[in-house]
Amino acid sequence: MANSPLNKRVPITIAVVVLLVLIGMNFFKTVPPGRVGVATLFGNVQAKGYMQGLHIPVNPLYRWTMFDARQQTHLETANVPSQDQLQTKLDVSVQYRIIATMAGDILEQTGDAAKAVEVHLKPKLRSLLREQGKSIKRAEDFFQEATQEMLQTGLTDGLRDYLAPKGIEVSAVLIRDISLPPFIVQAIEQKKEREQAVERERAELERVRTELQQHVARAAAGREAAEQEAARKRILADATAYEITQINTAVAQNKAYIQLQSLEALKAISKDPASKIYFMDGSSPSPLPLMHLGDPQK
Repeated sequence: MANSPLNKRVPITIAVVVLLVLIGMNFFKTVPPGRVGVATLFGNVQAKGYMQGLHIPVNPLYRWTMFDARQQTHLETANVPSQDQLQTKLDVSVQYRIIATMAGDILEQTGDAAKAVEVHLKPKLRSLLREQGKSIKRAEDFFQEATQEMLQTGLTDGLRDYLAPKGIEVSAVLIRDISLPPFIVQAIEQKKEREQAVERERAELERVRTELQQHVARAAAGREAAEQEAARKRILADATAYEITQINTAVAQNKAYIQLQSLEALKAISKDPASKIYFMDGSSPSPLPLMHLGDPQK
């Protein structure tokens, strides 16, 4: 039974099945997400591109080239001359994608996606950078916002117009960094340092001016206070002088005023039991008292 015809057919059947599976696998093609497949048959590019997904049936003799149709970024660094004959280093980013429906044309005329970027995008970008730089008067103008916007707009429009027929769609060109010639950078830094020094001196002058104003204000306040004090003293002196004048006038006009004052003095003296009072010239109509404060010391 070991050498029966059935046992001999099993390996043959397995081999046939495997062969059919291998052949059948060539009749369908799966294109990954974001890619487009371009088929060639005996060196001839098939006009129709195969978008992402499963495709059945396909010619098993096709040879496949995959293009990445997703958003890509190309980084470029170039020295850009301005009208002052100085070169400024620019770092730019180009955002682009392969036009899926033109993948076959790209393969036939240029090659794969990397080859298309190398042949079309890079040279045109460098050419546009040089052309745009010729419209800028001075190297330091690259730092102006208006200049950067002009550069980005000019580069984007120029690349779009040139690359669209080549199968590359450009969405934006962005300036990442600007590096001026070293001596200009040094001059700008020195200028900035001078401006900062001027600002410091201006701040110091402002501080001194403020302090002087404060001193002047304090001096004015002191002068005003002194004037007020002098005026007060003058008023008091005038009042005292007026009082003396009034007393003198009263004495001159009324002789009894002295007698009245003498009586007031006697009244005050009489309240002290230790005092002794002597009258000089008792016959005088206005005797003046003398006060004896007691016996002399023994």
